[in-house]
Amino acid sequence: MRKLLLAVAAAGILVAPAVAQAQSPVVIKFSHVVANDTPKGKGALKFKELAEKYTDGKVKIEVYPNSSLYKDKEEIEALQLGSVQMLAPSTAKFAPLGIKEFEALDLPWLFKDDETYSNAMKGTIGKWLFQKLEAKGITGLAYWDNGFHMVSSNRALMKPEDFKGLKFRISGSKIADQYFRLMGSIPQIMAFSEVYQALQTGVVDGCENTASNYLTQKFYEVQKDITVSYHAHLQYAVIVNSKFWSGLPPDIRTQLEKAMVDATEYTNQIAHQENEDALAEIKKAGKTKLHYLTDADRKAWQESMRPTYTWAKGRVGQEVLDLVAKELDVKMN
Repeated sequence: MRKLLLAVAAAGILVAPAVAQAQSPVVIKFSHVVANDTPKGKGALKFKELAEKYTDGKVKIEVYPNSSLYKDKEEIEALQLGSVQMLAPSTAKFAPLGIKEFEALDLPWLFKDDETYSNAMKGTIGKWLFQKLEAKGITGLAYWDNGFHMVSSNRALMKPEDFKGLKFRISGSKIADQYFRLMGSIPQIMAFSEVYQALQTGVVDGCENTASNYLTQKFYEVQKDITVSYHAHLQYAVIVNSKFWSGLPPDIRTQLEKAMVDATEYTNQIAHQENEDALAEIKKAGKTKLHYLTDADRKAWQESMRPTYTWAKGRVGQEVLDLVAKELDVKMN
């Protein structure tokens, strides 16, 4: 009897941790580089809320905003290594992986409005681009909108010649690099977390970003002039480590997919209003002057940046440009 009791006790010791392990929630680390009160930041928190709700607590989402876990130069490698499970980088960040086709989305004056962008990403273009990630161990889940870029400096940027000789921070897109060079400026790649100090100290003269990022990162405090140009679009791809994702129980994965669909709808709905509100806040603060392009100014910008489309063929390839041209009914050269 004593041996039996000892055996049962030993079995209990072995079983208990297994039971505890089975009851532990699946932890998903979701890292991103912007503030919580931006469209992407709010989208990540909405996904956390819905994912934990839909899975009845079987999944725990840990959101790490503002580059608190990884900077934007490090995060994709961290995802591939499994150190983090989910990211939402700007689509320009995939070129270092050898997937340059995403940069086609950075072409200037490509999307006429948020609705045009949204429809394109739900269609052939978005699906085709996500397929490119699969060979890198990455699964694409959704595209999140953050609206259109403005551009800033410590002088008014109204005509192409106003850009001449200025250093501009870019996120890494060679398309952006090209159109800034065509405007006579000097683009410099820099991590998002380093931009405020670089603007403050004059390491760079200006940058491009959306209104919500100008506000929440306080870029407007160290830039005297912002041109509300809306010359290019900023979008994010929500991605997950493929091995981790495929290893989840099918029922949990289905619930997480539903949470992502709902969080994406929420994020893309608020993006436009968030940027409008941010622009109003920047104006109210009175620390920077907002400038708006006239029709003639806009035409001059478009003509100066137009050669980017011809140049892009050698960078992103004809196939994606043909897809974009067909989907958006735009000319590529």
